[in-house]
Amino acid sequence: MKIKKILITFFISIMIPISVLAYSSEVYLGGDNIGIEVKTKGILVVGLYDINNDYIASSSGISTGDYILEINGKKINNIDEFTNEIDSNRGENVDIKYKRNNKIYSSKLKVVNQDGINKTGLYLKDEVSGIGTLTLIDPENNRFLALGHAVLDSSTNNILEIDDGSIYSSYITGINKSSGGVPGEKVGESDSNNKYGVVNKNTNKGIFGEYQIDFNNKNKIKVGNVDEIKLGKATIYTVVDGNNIEEYEINIDSIDKNSDLKNILFTITDKELLEKTGGIVQGMSGSPIVQNDKIIGAITHVIVDDCKRGYGIFITNMLEESEKN
Repeated sequence: MKIKKILITFFISIMIPISVLAYSSEVYLGGDNIGIEVKTKGILVVGLYDINNDYIASSSGISTGDYILEINGKKINNIDEFTNEIDSNRGENVDIKYKRNNKIYSSKLKVVNQDGINKTGLYLKDEVSGIGTLTLIDPENNRFLALGHAVLDSSTNNILEIDDGSIYSSYITGINKSSGGVPGEKVGESDSNNKYGVVNKNTNKGIFGEYQIDFNNKNKIKVGNVDEIKLGKATIYTVVDGNNIEEYEINIDSIDKNSDLKNILFTITDKELLEKTGGIVQGMSGSPIVQNDKIIGAITHVIVDDCKRGYGIFITNMLEESEKN
């Protein structure tokens, strides 16, 4: 175990062709806690450090949030390859190619040998891991949806550009409760030997990918359209202990059809959940929201000043985003 988601038809004299959404009107309900691991597309620069009071990397033009793609014309996929290429160059400066805001740049990267170690002045990352909640599985294409928001680079708060990733079985071992305007978090363990699926998209509306194990034991549920959502009582499905998915009551306070992400403002009203968590905690992102036996959304954000309240995204927004190339 290792520690570580409108169709409109016009009729004139002929029928205009329409595009048909591929997602199902019925899906399999999630709520499972999942371990998430994604690998970056290139090596992410997460910071610079000084060597002998000199930030040597700054002369290359590279900065936090850039992705290193090549060293001396050789494609670099991970930090081990980066280190091997730097060492094989015997401590001399290297040619680098890196990406920033979808533009490619070339430069020289200074290398300093200090106490027998070749140093570049760069803090690097090639993968990110954590826990979240599975929202649903679409039987039409075995696609899973999770998180309801993107996996972000914590150093820049930008959406992480990923090469691939995986979701795993995860087990909640404890809860750090939300209190005093400070959101809490789920504490869990992920089993990398029990893989559920592969991640192939990281977007502002969630992570998506192929679910690779049997899901026919899960409950099917209809997809609710935006116009069906009402103010008042609804429920969420999430895990706060072990791997047991539980249903908890919320109240939908307002609905925003014009927002891209924060569509459903809600308050947790379930006394049992409030006792266990103090409100919304990190790791609940992606927890499905259900009303009148239909999945209508997923938890995405907590309101920091009042952790009992938060936002959810329309489930149709997630489904439509998952279909885009």
